Amino acid sequence: MERHDIAVTGLGLVTPAGIGVAANWQTVCAGRPTAALDETLADNPVRISSRVPGFDAAALLGARRAHRLDRFVQYALVALHEALADAGLDATAWDAPRVGVVLGTAQGGQSTVERQHQVLTEEGAGRVSPLLLPMQLPNMLAGQVAMECGARGPNLVVATACASGNTAIGTARDLLLLDRCDIVITGGSDAMVTPLIMAGFAQMGALSRRQDDPGAASRPFDADRDGFVGGEGAGILVLERLTDARARSARVHARVAGYGASADAHHLSAPDPQGRGVEAAVRAALADAGAGTADVRHINAHGTSTPLNDRVEAEAIERIFAGTGDPLVTSTKGVTGHLLGAAGAVESIYTILALERGVVPPTANLTTLDPAVHLDVATRATERKVDFALNHSMGFGGQNAVLAFQAA
Repeated sequence: MERHDIAVTGLGLVTPAGIGVAANWQTVCAGRPTAALDETLADNPVRISSRVPGFDAAALLGARRAHRLDRFVQYALVALHEALADAGLDATAWDAPRVGVVLGTAQGGQSTVERQHQVLTEEGAGRVSPLLLPMQLPNMLAGQVAMECGARGPNLVVATACASGNTAIGTARDLLLLDRCDIVITGGSDAMVTPLIMAGFAQMGALSRRQDDPGAASRPFDADRDGFVGGEGAGILVLERLTDARARSARVHARVAGYGASADAHHLSAPDPQGRGVEAAVRAALADAGAGTADVRHINAHGTSTPLNDRVEAEAIERIFAGTGDPLVTSTKGVTGHLLGAAGAVESIYTILALERGVVPPTANLTTLDPAVHLDVATRATERKVDFALNHSMGFGGQNAVLAFQAA
């Protein structure tokens, strides 16, 4: 089997851009920002976030079930159902021990931890919920997904900070290539917009403070960017071998053609100033796919809207593609904010949709390109035939994960 013959047959999304793939694509292509002032952060120094609109977990999952799940799992289960329906898979009919789950999250059930800590301090230890650990543990993301659909194969959660979603997809691909599974449910979910986490990011100086105009706060590659906007959501993909997908006449959205991972080994939060880590991951993904820089027509960049990250990533892209290609770059975080551990999975789905539909979405709020950035950055939805594209993710600790996608 060729290493690029891993098919994506199912997609599911729950993000600030909407619930479902169709709503997301419409919002992202319109370049419509989702950031707004957040009442739950009223006492924080930064009060901007990107929330999932109209998310009613009780209505979507049932009141009793929703009550027993943290938001990061709720998002994933809703996206899971869309992805399985899209893939045309019947969970009652598949070979369950050959179905794996590999998901990424940066934190786990943070809102549950903060809520139960308040119970502890105000009401005492005897009032802490017995559901605290089952709702908080990061591994319960994959565990709950497996229980929801009866997947009894390999089951794991990976945590590489903001690269978690891409790391999970790359790991899921490896399970298929190694013949450990026939189907893998993969992606990422995070729900870290909480007072404590956002206060921590604010104290680091990582968040935009554009509180007089929150909709314009997330502005990747813009000369006036000042930090990211915290967001929440989930992206779920169904992967299987191309031969298996064709045998059951499944629609193939794209192929996962290559995967590259690296470590900066430089700093706890800042990227390597020369971008050597992300460059290594890009080159590894291209080599894994058997592709060259001239094949890359589009890059969904990590593009967080922080001054340092965007510049470093841009310099790495310029160096890699100098004289050999002209990929159209976008960062969809201008619309969604930064979904942290879910970002790579969600942005991988946007990359796949760009391949499938021949449209590269814009980078929202980009009004003046940073003069230090010498890239072709999309500022409007642009029709372009894309046969091969990359999605970049970079995480705290210098963890980089890059995926290469090829048109079906």
